[in-house]
Amino acid sequence: MTKSLCVWICLSLVSLSQAADSDWQPVTTDLLQREKTGFGGLCGVVVDHASGDLFANLSDRGMFHSGDQGQTWKRVSDTQPKGRTETPGCWLLDPTGKSNRMVTALVYGSPISVSGDRAVTWKSLDGKSGHVDWCAVDWTDPELRFVLALKHEAGGLLLASSDGGQSFIEAGRGFGTGWVFDNQTAVVTQAKSRDQPKPHLLRTTDRGQTFHPCGEFSPVGINSAQALPKWRDDTLYWLVDGGLITTIDKGETWKNIGAIKEAQYGPIFGKNARHLFVLTKPGPVESTDGGVNWSPPLAPPKEMKGIGGLSWLEYDPQHDTLYLMKMGSDLYRLTRAK
Repeated sequence: MTKSLCVWICLSLVSLSQAADSDWQPVTTDLLQREKTGFGGLCGVVVDHASGDLFANLSDRGMFHSGDQGQTWKRVSDTQPKGRTETPGCWLLDPTGKSNRMVTALVYGSPISVSGDRAVTWKSLDGKSGHVDWCAVDWTDPELRFVLALKHEAGGLLLASSDGGQSFIEAGRGFGTGWVFDNQTAVVTQAKSRDQPKPHLLRTTDRGQTFHPCGEFSPVGINSAQALPKWRDDTLYWLVDGGLITTIDKGETWKNIGAIKEAQYGPIFGKNARHLFVLTKPGPVESTDGGVNWSPPLAPPKEMKGIGGLSWLEYDPQHDTLYLMKMGSDLYRLTRAK
């Protein structure tokens, strides 16, 4: 590694920590005052990384869109799934970037819902998929036939569908978070319990009929489903106790990338595959070398009163802007581009 590259990495890692908590700006104050939301108020945020478009979910009011970094907001349509998102990451844009599809899991309200036009119109899956913490679908399949979902507060009850959500079977209890790779293959984690204090990763190659151990890692936040894995460029990233792991062979083998302290949620991808953010208990941290080294944490806005299990982090690479929220808080923006 050259001396100039070392200097660049060091400067990049300290740039996030130089921002102050006072640099965060609330962007949904007027929206929340105007809309009569249900319990939880602001309960989810998604950024289209290709355009910088910002989407927010308001409890019982649906999805709102901003094309100007939260300066103005418009309800996407009058027909929206009723309820609220909750678990960070339970509302997803197609991570392959090849479609305009969105999928959202709602804790209270409608079943799992799919949109093909960025939240304008929605199709709900079978009613059994209501009241779930998260869902995972096969993004490579236009019909999204293989679906996994975890029932909320139901002893880790995992649901599986092989017909695009027209019906679901109960795949078993004692599960945590997971991901679907294709129409046969997925990975999930065991839930942490007295009988299973160190949960492991499990893999299925038959659409959830059977599961087999595939790694001695324990994803963080698995009992609250807050640490869902993330996909980019044929690689799955997963936060586990003490660090970040990846797989490029659909969960057969895993690579330990680097250590992260007190990780809560992520990684959120930045300007390229080596630019990552992770939300930790003290605040967001940043890596510019693929997750090997991390910046000191950036303090969250004082008004948020700390980072909790229902805290979301997002990033807009078009404007070098971070977004941070906790269910019930305002949405805060930190624009770093000068």
